[in-house]
Amino acid sequence: MEIRIHDAIDLAERTLTRYGMRARYARMTAEHLVDAALCGHEFASLPRLLAIVEELRRKPPAGEAHVVRENERSAVIDGGDNVAYAVSVIAVDKAIELARKSGIAVVGVRNTWFSGRLAYYVERAARQGFVAMHTTNTTARVAPYGGIDRLFGTNPFAIAFPANDEPLVVDFGTAATTWGETILRKNKGELLPDGVAVDAQGSPTRDPDAALAGAFLPWGGHRGYAMSLVIQLLALLAGSEPVVKESGKFGLFFLAFDPGLLMPADQYKARVTELRQIIKATRPAPGAGQVRVPGDASLRKRKENTAAGVIRVDDRIYSRILALLDSR
Repeated sequence: MEIRIHDAIDLAERTLTRYGMRARYARMTAEHLVDAALCGHEFASLPRLLAIVEELRRKPPAGEAHVVRENERSAVIDGGDNVAYAVSVIAVDKAIELARKSGIAVVGVRNTWFSGRLAYYVERAARQGFVAMHTTNTTARVAPYGGIDRLFGTNPFAIAFPANDEPLVVDFGTAATTWGETILRKNKGELLPDGVAVDAQGSPTRDPDAALAGAFLPWGGHRGYAMSLVIQLLALLAGSEPVVKESGKFGLFFLAFDPGLLMPADQYKARVTELRQIIKATRPAPGAGQVRVPGDASLRKRKENTAAGVIRVDDRIYSRILALLDSR
C-alpha cells in the first residue's frame, strides 16, 4: 500500500512515543525510517518499527544522550541507551561541528543500539562539505570465515564524499545478509537466498528462524570477514565489548574531515563530480546496462518517490504497526 510521506513520519513518530521514546528522538528516528523507504530500502524502513518497539518494551526508560569527553578534534558520547537512529544524528552533527573548527574530527559513541542505514549519517556530513566515514558493530549474529559461531555483528561501513551535485556515498554491510532483511522475510513468510546463513548446527539454511538461531555468513568470504574484524576493532575505541551479546553495547565510530586540508575544497568536489561522470560514461559489459556509481540508485529513487509524495509499505507490516498503536 502507499502512504503519504508526512503521514508515514507521523505514524512512526506516534508509534515510538507511545512506547516511551522521547519525542525529539522519535522524530529523528521516524525521519530516518521514511527516508530509507524513499531510497528504496524496504527492510530498513517502517518494518524496523516492529523490532524497535520490541526493544523499547523490554528496556527501562532511556536517559539523555550526552557528551562525556570532548576536545577540539574529538568527542565521546554516551547514548543513554537510546536508539542509535537518533544518537547517530547527534554524533555526526558533533563531528561536523568539530571538523568545521579544526578541519578534522573523530567521534565515538557507546551505550546505544540499532543504528539503521549508515549512509544517512555520512551523507548528512558530505552535504556540509566534509568527507565522512562511519562504522558500527552490532549484536553478534555473524560467524567468522570458516566458523559457525556468532562472533561479529553485521558490521556495516559507510563513507561519503562531497561533490558539486549529490554526495557520492558508499554503504555496505560485511555480512551476507542483514538482521533487518531476515526479520522482514520472516514477517512476510519468505525464504532467505542461498548461501547467506547456517542453522545452529552449521548446516546451510534459507529459513529465517533457523538463520536467527544459527549464524549469518560473512559477505565476500575472507575479505568481508577481515573488514568486519576491522569494524569490530574500531568499535572497541568507542567502548564496545569484544563480542556484543546484547543490544545497547554497540560502538559507533565517526570520522569527518575537510578536504580543504589537502587541496582546495571546491576543486576536490569538482573532481569527485568528474569521476562520477567518467564512471557512468564507461562502456558496459555485453548485455549490461549503464555502469552505476554506488549510492546513485538510492539518490534517484529518493527523488522519484519524493516527487510522488508517497512511500510503499507491505500491507501485513502496516497492519502490525497499527496493532502496536492499539495496544501497549
